[in-house]
Amino acid sequence: MEQLFETLVDEFVSRPGVTPPGSTGRFGSHALKVDGSIFAMVVRGTLVLKLPRDRVAGLVAAGDGGPFDANKGTPMKEWVSVRATDLDTWRTLADEAYRFVRKTL
Repeated sequence: MEQLFETLVDEFVSRPGVTPPGSTGRFGSHALKVDGSIFAMVVRGTLVLKLPRDRVAGLVAAGDGGPFDANKGTPMKEWVSVRATDLDTWRTLADEAYRFVRKTL
């Protein structure tokens, strides 16, 4: 999974406003960000993305994703844990997340 994420980082880092994972030790230090906001990260070996609520609900309902709760016990409505482990799916969904987060800023 880490290698897939590194490939995403390599592909997205040249996009406007994107910063690669850093080493600050803070939450989000291992995440792709656009204009300072996280849009993709790997948590416990799973790709986690910020997407619109209805898109998250659709991915969960289709079995393509699961709720993400950041270990707080309550699912975060705009975050999804992606079940797929192939680069094409990760790339497509990460692009959606990038556009969504960039649009909401």
